Amino acid sequence: MSNNIIEIFKKITTIPRCSGTHEPFINHMKNLSKEFGYLCLVDKTNNILCKKENSTAKLAFQSHYDIVCLSDNCVPQIIQNDDILTALDSTLGSDNGIGCSYMIALMSEGYDGEFLFTSDEEIGLIGANNLDLPLNASYMLNLDSEEEGEICIGCAGGVDIFATNSNKKIIPNTQNLDLYEITIGKLQGGHSGVDINKNIPNAIKLMAITIKECEGKLLDINGGERINSIPVNIKAIIASSTHPISSHDNMKIEKINTKSEHLNIHDDEIIDFIYNFQNGVRAINKELNVVQTSINLAIIKTGIDEIKLEISGRSMDNEDLKNLKNETTQMLKDYNFEVTTNGKYPAWKPDINEFTSKVLEIYKEFNPNASLEAIHAGLECAIFKDKYPFIKVASIGPTINFPHSKKEQVSIKSVENVYEIVKRIIREIK
Repeated sequence: MSNNIIEIFKKITTIPRCSGTHEPFINHMKNLSKEFGYLCLVDKTNNILCKKENSTAKLAFQSHYDIVCLSDNCVPQIIQNDDILTALDSTLGSDNGIGCSYMIALMSEGYDGEFLFTSDEEIGLIGANNLDLPLNASYMLNLDSEEEGEICIGCAGGVDIFATNSNKKIIPNTQNLDLYEITIGKLQGGHSGVDINKNIPNAIKLMAITIKECEGKLLDINGGERINSIPVNIKAIIASSTHPISSHDNMKIEKINTKSEHLNIHDDEIIDFIYNFQNGVRAINKELNVVQTSINLAIIKTGIDEIKLEISGRSMDNEDLKNLKNETTQMLKDYNFEVTTNGKYPAWKPDINEFTSKVLEIYKEFNPNASLEAIHAGLECAIFKDKYPFIKVASIGPTINFPHSKKEQVSIKSVENVYEIVKRIIREIK
């Protein structure tokens, strides 16, 4: 049957599943449910729950069915090279298509479980946040982890902070300041959760250092790519009496050969805030050997009359997350910003219980090095723990390398190994 997992995965990969696309996969699951003898319930946010009519399931299985698409309406073309699956010039969608394939395989074998397929995880855990389907199981196995041998039992909560500074004025260029265009591109980049402790340079922070140190006046600035990533690119136009000094090898500084009689400048407080802001890791959890609390300057944009900042904070503890949000909000206000926040998801506080211990015990039979882990990123499990406080949750999955990128790959052997563990867990938890 495990060989069938790859066939199932290949089949669902042909179904359009970019975030925001729901109908094709919903129809596929309705057809399969009918064929395998399950009810198929769909809620307003396109989550799908498949279960037997008179289910007495103790165990729920959960995966999100949307995939990251780097181009609109992308349907990955799978390439198989011995043990490795990749896709032609796109993401593979093994995150979380493999988890969905496990669940479909279990349904084809008639297991009495609750099979929850959530929507739009990749664009803000939308399905999980708005879930309106009846879950009765005591235990949940999430299948969205990406490292074989690791059982995830905790994750960071996240908050997004949006700040706007509208203090802009036109001043005469009495000091005869020169104009400069400064750009930074092709920095390493990375995920602002799991990569935040890797000393990856932040383009916004580097730009602020250069502008601050030449006492530059800010005319225009745009940088960053996504709210959950460390910014790679940025461009600014400034006015200064001294030539700016580069703060990174990837920085280009070009003098603009036109003099301006008047300058349309933004508030100095914007650069002062970024320059003084403690970006990156704020605290380490020594017990779990993971980042406890972090914050990342993600995006900066110039509008018609204002500059907007987007900042992403994370913590393994909800109280620490609240403090981080409040401190950052206050600091922004002190620097003339107006602030709004969006609490995306709570922290899933690591919880060792009879279920996680059982999963570890079973896993160790297959892999003696298996361990319980927590990650500094957001998982849907945090939301389920919040919605269903009594449910016990663990997350496992095969090794997926470079998810969300064109290099995304998964090992067939790893997929098969984890499926054997999933089946053993089912047999033990009856």
